[in-house]
Amino acid sequence: MFQILVADAINEEGLSPLLDFNEGTLIQKKINDPEVELEKIDALLVRSATTVTEDLLEKMPQLKIIARAGVGVDNIDVNAATKRGIIVVNAPDGNTISTAEHTFAMMASLMRNIPQAHQSVKNLEWKRNAFIGTELYGKTLGIVGMGRIGSELAKRAKVFGMNVKVYDPFLTKERALKLGVSHGSLEEVLAEADIITVHTPLTPETKGLINEETLSQTKKGVYFLNCARGGIIDELALAKFVGNGHVAGAAIDVFEVEPPGEHPLFKYDNVIVTPHLGASTKEAQLNVATQVAKEVRMYFEGKPVQNSINLPAMSKDIFEKIKPFHQLSKQIGSILSQCMKQGVNEISITYSGTVTDLETSYLTKAVLSGFFKNRIDVNVNEVNALLAAKERGITVGEKISTNTFGYANSITVTAKAENHQFTVRGTFIDHYGPRIVYLNDFVIDFLPEGNMVYIQHMDRPGVVGRVGKILGDQEVNIATMQVGRKQAGGEAIMVLSFDKPLDDKQMATLAALEDIVSINRINL
Repeated sequence: MFQILVADAINEEGLSPLLDFNEGTLIQKKINDPEVELEKIDALLVRSATTVTEDLLEKMPQLKIIARAGVGVDNIDVNAATKRGIIVVNAPDGNTISTAEHTFAMMASLMRNIPQAHQSVKNLEWKRNAFIGTELYGKTLGIVGMGRIGSELAKRAKVFGMNVKVYDPFLTKERALKLGVSHGSLEEVLAEADIITVHTPLTPETKGLINEETLSQTKKGVYFLNCARGGIIDELALAKFVGNGHVAGAAIDVFEVEPPGEHPLFKYDNVIVTPHLGASTKEAQLNVATQVAKEVRMYFEGKPVQNSINLPAMSKDIFEKIKPFHQLSKQIGSILSQCMKQGVNEISITYSGTVTDLETSYLTKAVLSGFFKNRIDVNVNEVNALLAAKERGITVGEKISTNTFGYANSITVTAKAENHQFTVRGTFIDHYGPRIVYLNDFVIDFLPEGNMVYIQHMDRPGVVGRVGKILGDQEVNIATMQVGRKQAGGEAIMVLSFDKPLDDKQMATLAALEDIVSINRINL
């Protein structure tokens, strides 16, 4: 009999897949309850109240799977769990409908002044002329980020007769056509939309995506919504534009700091706020509970789980062999994603040398996991990576080659877009670790870790020196620099690493240099 511990308050109905599981005993007690024998627990179900640390895992030698009834896993030490062969699962899409509906409700409330009118009437007032609203019909809704929630919101907006304009750098033309939305650049969405809502992950690239500069590109009288992640919209900049009348109103469910305390947005009557309620519906709570309960049961029944965010359980020997190549595969996928900004329709992976003796299908999924990280709004892992690619119309190919390119092993990945492609090749060398040895037609050699910048430039005297001087003048220390070129005086590249990421201003200064063709941040 498997011992299954439910350590946090989780919807009872949602636990039904485990309540009638004849091979498991369900224990609903706090993690620190003296009656709980941690050393005998096989599965652990938590929400956000319980923190799963490495020390706790040390006390649970039989633990095989951890299930988080929700999206985030910040309260779980995933690395420590992976080292022990423990699967970590979550419920990435359990609150999709809930968040999409909350966003739409916030939008309708904002446009019709419902919260303000409600409070006025409760104050025994009757000021009909003070709350004249604006119809949604015929308006252009700009959606920044077209993942699951953005897609659901688009469906609802179209039913209301709205025009939908989408910015998502990774959305292909084919998928946009299938979704029935207009696909444009961020500048186009900002300029054309009457209402703008953000639905991207919070990453270094999307933090402060809506700021003073981008707000100034919008039409006067625009409305803004954020029911995604606090920090995507610069809240102080938004408050400034609400105050000067450029932004007609805003609806905010999430804040960079929660609870936000005193906040400059709160003084404006045309700003409505809620305390992070996007996932707070009975149905969503039931959905996430049911989803993870089913995952735990499927695991114990020997069936594949669908929402694992780490490696599937495997023997320690196999894990140790595949571990360095698994990490290299994720790094290659991430580099590819950060350097290839277009919507991709094909990813091909070639394995050669000793790596072909391993389970390369796991490594292919690891490449996709690294590629999709920070690119879409759901967790992608070795279990659902191929499904995520299929849903987005990306063809994935895998092959074995006898050409080792002079290395004992190599993994070569090429991403193809409509008019562009990008290739990354890596190898793992004993005592040296992972190395990137080929980057988009250039032979190079660098360690894929930390904060890097990839610069493509013309091979002219003084280019490297000018880059170094600009960074030196700004007291930026270059940790490492690797260069590569095809021929003297032709195209060349340099890859620099830093102790901390370069900011937007520093990147723009480098991009403006003569002979610089392109520049990309790579954060691993």
